[in-house]
Amino acid sequence: MSRIDLPEITKKLLAAKEATGVTFAELETKVGRDEIWIAAVIYRQASASIDEATNLLEALGLSADLAAELMAYPAKGLGPLVPTDPLIYRFYEIMQVYGMPMKDVIHEKFGDGIMSAIDFTLDIEKEVDPKGDRVKVIMNGKFLPYKKW
Repeated sequence: MSRIDLPEITKKLLAAKEATGVTFAELETKVGRDEIWIAAVIYRQASASIDEATNLLEALGLSADLAAELMAYPAKGLGPLVPTDPLIYRFYEIMQVYGMPMKDVIHEKFGDGIMSAIDFTLDIEKEVDPKGDRVKVIMNGKFLPYKKW
């Protein structure tokens, strides 16, 4: 998703983040929420409480008048069906290649159901490796069995 496609509030927040030089990890400390969740709020994929919005805006040096936009329920999703950003596309590619194997292993271990994206956490860690640093993505979602009726 190019910056042109982003909501105006997201553009303002990202510009302020860049201007202040604050990292998502530093925002985690200032807002009291995980860095991934904060990024989701900035990209309008999650909504903040008044305190979370106020703390985020204060950390970015922005007016508290913008809090209502961060508290609004977002319209979630990436946009185009096949992402064109190379990094995001790799996750799409991972699901194309490993999606069905992951589904089978999850069903084998848990039964017929899904992994929640609501009762869910996502962590990204950097693993230093002499052959090239590694990106470690940890998805942790509650298992939800399908209901029979």
